[in-house]
Amino acid sequence: MQLSELTAYAQEKFHIREQHKWTDFPGISVLIHPNTGKWVALLMRQWDSDTGTEIQRCDIKCGRQSLSEISAPYLSLPFRMKGAKWVGVKFEDRTNPDVIFRLFDRAVYSEEERGYTFVLDNTPVKSSVIYPDTALPPAYTKFSVPIPEVPEKIRKMQRLYQYGNGSFHEKCRNFYLQGKFMEDYQDDLPWTGEYRRYFPTYHDLNIRQLRGYFTWRTSVRKGQFFPISASLAYLYVYELLNGIGADSPEDSLKKLKEFEAGFLDSRIGDPGMGRNLRRWMLEYAVLHDIPSPSAREYADPEILEKDAALAVLNAPEESGDEEIFESLCTFAGKKLKQSQMIKKEPERGKHLFAELWRYASKTCFLNDRRLFTACFGELRAYPWRPLANAVYWEEHIHPDTDYNLDECRIYHCRSGVWQEERYDNLYFNKKIFSSLLHEAERRFRKYLKTGHYLQENPEEAWAAAYAKAVIKADQQAKIEAAKPKITINLSHLEQIRQDALVTRDSLLIEEELEKARGDVQEMKPQKNTSGGDEQKIPPIEAPENPVIQDETEDMAAAFPFLDRHHSQILFRLLRGESAENYIKAHHLMPSVITDRINEAFFDEIGDTILECDGDTITIIEDYREDILQMLGGKFGSKLPNLPLLTQPTYSMSNVRQKEVKIDE
Repeated sequence: MQLSELTAYAQEKFHIREQHKWTDFPGISVLIHPNTGKWVALLMRQWDSDTGTEIQRCDIKCGRQSLSEISAPYLSLPFRMKGAKWVGVKFEDRTNPDVIFRLFDRAVYSEEERGYTFVLDNTPVKSSVIYPDTALPPAYTKFSVPIPEVPEKIRKMQRLYQYGNGSFHEKCRNFYLQGKFMEDYQDDLPWTGEYRRYFPTYHDLNIRQLRGYFTWRTSVRKGQFFPISASLAYLYVYELLNGIGADSPEDSLKKLKEFEAGFLDSRIGDPGMGRNLRRWMLEYAVLHDIPSPSAREYADPEILEKDAALAVLNAPEESGDEEIFESLCTFAGKKLKQSQMIKKEPERGKHLFAELWRYASKTCFLNDRRLFTACFGELRAYPWRPLANAVYWEEHIHPDTDYNLDECRIYHCRSGVWQEERYDNLYFNKKIFSSLLHEAERRFRKYLKTGHYLQENPEEAWAAAYAKAVIKADQQAKIEAAKPKITINLSHLEQIRQDALVTRDSLLIEEELEKARGDVQEMKPQKNTSGGDEQKIPPIEAPENPVIQDETEDMAAAFPFLDRHHSQILFRLLRGESAENYIKAHHLMPSVITDRINEAFFDEIGDTILECDGDTITIIEDYREDILQMLGGKFGSKLPNLPLLTQPTYSMSNVRQKEVKIDE
């Protein structure tokens, strides 16, 4: 890029002419804002006798933050100007004109926001232009190039142009009015000439060029792309940005994507247009409130990647190890991802770095700022001028709005003035970020014994405590993981008990089984509930065909969730009696009985009510009253008298046990 391109751009868009103010220094000139009279650019040309070339440089008043937004080798600190408002530019083969034009736009617009112009005398100066004599051709002279026919539609369009002060704003308005008028026009007269102009409009083209452009546009709308000069291709893009030839903002974006695929990606057109096109598509999506997931399709992938990484690092507790590690690598570069530690221990290495950031984010404060803020700064608002370097007309002031592209990039509009809220590279503290990761990696490599150990840096000693804490936590986690894990599924306990009973019965010999069937305990005398003396009940002989009698309805109602054996044992314990004889007589297991009763009462009591010490089961006294109250609704304050079968009685051998209940 040459300096002459910048001066031509300034003249074309802002009517700013290059001014040479110092006769002793012909290589130095300035570009001055037309309203405020302040410098917006200092141009420097110097001849290099060694190389035989001219060195071209420039200082632009676009703000030092531009260096953090745009990383380019041709941008630097200012060469001659002082202050944070200036940026230096080297004009070389690799200098991107689009970037320089954007910076110059920023310089002009920012000066307009700060400056004021007071016009005291606006008397026009009388023009004194002398035109030289020009020889006219003889009559009836035939020209080699015929004058093209002017379609009536184009002639009417040209009459729509309104002349004024020649400002860029006026140029955009005229383009919009003429474009809407020619929205459906078609032509069939191709033109293949060369044309180059910044911010081309219909008014800048002659009849032949206009008809050639509209012919090309007719083919493009049919999906047929042919080569044409980049300036005329930009004209088609400007139309879609202004909604010319589209039914809605969504339709405009759809057709811009089709243009990108059919004209740029296919290499028919200049691929350099792609940088502007993608940025304009994003800005257009924000202006028209397109849903953010769709708008992100047009954003720079590198910007979105950094925003996503910042969102993860700002709230690491909501993300996994892999996501946090990838976010760290976004700002640490390939060095961390290709670390020897990650190559040998990828999973553990990523886990350690993720835990490091989680722990440090919660506990590390530097100068009263949390770690994330110390490393990346805060969300700040910066001026944002959507479609500033495109021919775009907005008839009314944009309404107030807020648009979230993602968690780290938000756009605000107030009274037609836009701002972009974002994290800026200018406030990134890479030293703190790198120190934490380097010291942690040094200790992690020793901990994992990966070899290739790093040297200690005394300036990074502050980060050692966080790395040590992560290593200690990892060691403790390994110890816990090595312990055997026992899982008890309470829903399986009943099946286990049933299996135990089957196993017990299978181990008894025939004589023991016969004895178990024939055991009938002698009933103990019960107190008369009417207050009389106790009565003795003589033994009752079993009938020839005895049938086992279940618990009475009262007992079943008392403990519907317990079977006969468990109910008998619990009633004995509640009366303060021992259940050992009953358990032995029925070949039951005390521990299993205890677990079953505890499980049955756990939902009501919330704790174990029985304790088992070997063969002895005892009730926990703290819960005796609670159980009695549960029974109070059935039996009042008294417990039922139960048949205490302590001594077996036989009427014949091998008879079955018969239980007798004495009603109160």
